[in-house]
Amino acid sequence: MAKRSGSGLQSSAGLMRYYEADKNAVHIQPKTVLIVGALAGIAVLFLSAVNGFWP
Repeated sequence: MAKRSGSGLQSSAGLMRYYEADKNAVHIQPKTVLIVGALAGIAVLFLSAVNGFWP
């Protein structure tokens, strides 16, 4: 079998930096995204109907 190279520390250090950066990111729940998307769609349909652009 091939001998493993000693790059384990480098790859794990990269993962640690990735997860540390993820902690500072803005987190939005999937439910919130779905609700905002549905409300935006309803608003577009409503405004289209009000302005006479309804198919």
